[in-house]
This record gives sequence, C-alpha cells and structure tokens, in this order.
Amino acid sequence: MTNNMSEENMMMSLIESVEVNEIVGTLKKITQVQAAVQASLKAGHDYDTIPGTSKPTLLKPGAEKLLMMFGLTSEYEIVEKIEDYDKGIFAYTMKCILSKGGYKITEGVGSCNSKENKYRWRWTKEEDLPIGIDKDSLKQKTNRWGKTEYQVENDEIYSQANTILKMAKKRAQIDATLAVASLSEVFTQDIEDMKEFIQQEEVTNLTETEAENLRLDFGKFKGKTLKEILKVQPDYLEWLIDKAKEEVVKKAAKMVLDGNKQAKGNKNKAQPKEPEVIDGFEGIDPEEEANLPWNQDGADEDIPF
Repeated sequence: MTNNMSEENMMMSLIESVEVNEIVGTLKKITQVQAAVQASLKAGHDYDTIPGTSKPTLLKPGAEKLLMMFGLTSEYEIVEKIEDYDKGIFAYTMKCILSKGGYKITEGVGSCNSKENKYRWRWTKEEDLPIGIDKDSLKQKTNRWGKTEYQVENDEIYSQANTILKMAKKRAQIDATLAVASLSEVFTQDIEDMKEFIQQEEVTNLTETEAENLRLDFGKFKGKTLKEILKVQPDYLEWLIDKAKEEVVKKAAKMVLDGNKQAKGNKNKAQPKEPEVIDGFEGIDPEEEANLPWNQDGADEDIPF
C-alpha cells in the first residue's frame, strides 16, 4: 500500500512540475518537423507505400537523408551474433547510436537471421529444381510472367551471411531514425526491406522471354506486356528505362529494346543487296548492244581473250 501511494505521489509530482505551455509548444514543433520531413522526402525512393500497410515505409535512403537533415552521426555495435557454418545459421542483432555534437540523442536495435523466409527459402523454376525432388510437395506460386515457381531450401545461405549482417544494421539505423521527432507516427519499418529484396531477386534471374512477357501494373499500358507495347509504341520502353521505379521493369524494357534492335540488324544482314548503279551510266540501247562485235556470229574467233 505504501509503495502504491509513493508511486502515485511521484506521478503527481511529475505532472505538477510540467509546464503545459512548454508541452504544447514542443508538440507543435514536432508536428512542424514531421510535416517538413514528409515534404522533403521523395516517394518511391526515400519511402514507399506497401499495399496492406497503414503507414508509408521508411527506406534506407530516406533514413540517411533524415540523419543529414538533423545533423546526426551514427555508430554501430554488434549486440549478439550467431555464426554456425555447420548448420547454416546466421543471426545478428545490431545497435545504432545516434549522436550530435558528441552527445547521444537516441538509439535503435535491429535483428536479422538466416531463418527468415526470404533467406531460408528461394523460388526456382521447374527446370532448375534439384534432381529427385517431388515438385508436387513444394509450395508453388505464379510469378508476374505467368510461370510457375517452386519454393526450395536455400542451399547458398553461406554466401548471404554478410547480407544478413547488413540488413540487421539497416534495421537498427531505421529504428533509431524513427525515434527522432516521433517519426514512427509517420513511417513504419516492419517490411521496409521486403520489396527491395524481391526486386533484386527478379532482376538477377530475368530472362529474355520473361522480359517480353512482363505485364505492367501501372500507366496507360496497364495490363499489357512489354512485347505488346513494343509493337504499338517502342519509345514507351525508352521512357520505362529512364523513369520506371522498379529496377526489374527498367531491365526488362532494355532487354526487349536491345533484342528488337539485334533482330532488325540480323534481318538487314540477311537481305540481298540491290545491284549497285554507277552514277552517270545510263546503260546501252538493246539494238546497239546486238550490234556490238562480241555479239556477232563468229565473233569469238576475233576476240583475243
């Protein structure tokens, strides 16, 4: 009972010591800072809106830009790590400390491990499945090109240890950044790396056929494949290479255009050339040609060659 009374007294003392006007002023400044931040960051680059989420997701470029805006420096330390090469398990917990003028402002924590779905599993085509595996027992999905892919265990997890470490570091950085000026009210980070990872995977494994069959989900050609767009407006593919947000769309558009140029070049090489006409040579009249010496009967006897 005594402890409860003591806690209540401390709480009341804290409340009474606060200047309401100062709180109102601070909250107003926080709101102004949040508005300035939103106006300064670029959608699709510094932050992105992931379908199904209530708030925009802060991305790494946006976090770095915010640290520069506030004049903050960042330091990192590994809080915990597991590196088991025998079992293929890698896990890291990183701490990011933000400071200004030598004084600590805030900190954030981020973790990443090889058992997360995007590292533990990989999607592969039927022709690339391990020998002897039953494809019907695997999880399946249809990719954006209409092809079936299968989920298999990632057998190259050892090569991703550094990637997992960097992801933990990035999550710690964003966690710390969101604590500045209550930016967690504006942004989230729960899935900030998912879209980036998926795009990297798509770009790496893209084939020419998949590039042609890539179907846009935006713009005036929404629902059309790049192959279809090439036939009606080739310069739109040039626009995609320069302006598209997704790297996989940029690469696919370039592959389709390059393939089209190469096909045209091969076609031109295969076509026979027209006989060359010499300027100033008008030809010979048929009657005159018949009277030429080498066209007369027995002319072969008089020709010295």
